[in-house]
Amino acid sequence: MGAKTDVIWKDRKRILGMPISFTRYRLTEDRLFLITGLLNIKEEELILYRVLDISMRRSLTDRIFGVGTVVLYSADTTHPNLELKHIKHPGEVRDMLSRIIEQERRRSRVQGREMIGVGDAEGEEAIQDLDGDGFPG
Repeated sequence: MGAKTDVIWKDRKRILGMPISFTRYRLTEDRLFLITGLLNIKEEELILYRVLDISMRRSLTDRIFGVGTVVLYSADTTHPNLELKHIKHPGEVRDMLSRIIEQERRRSRVQGREMIGVGDAEGEEAIQDLDGDGFPG
């Protein structure tokens, strides 16, 4: 299954509400990319069906500048918590990600019970889906 290349959403980490950083975010139908750097570029990707939960944070300063941070909690061992820091319209992005993640789970035929017991092999406590809804807790 290759990554689909149509970009659905993209943004940059913003400083005082302005996109002047070297951290970029790009969303396709099945993956989220985090690209950092100017000369030495690091690109990380998260397969969307592995996302377990999403949250959003907005400080007073964030609200003043119209930005916020969306945090994705995933079953991915390299990026268990991926933050989309200081992006515009964080509520809309969170809602869009939720819809796309559910679509991708259905398309990939991934169910919540397949995510039960995921955790780090180095002694990190396994994430458990206690109520069977596909999310830990």
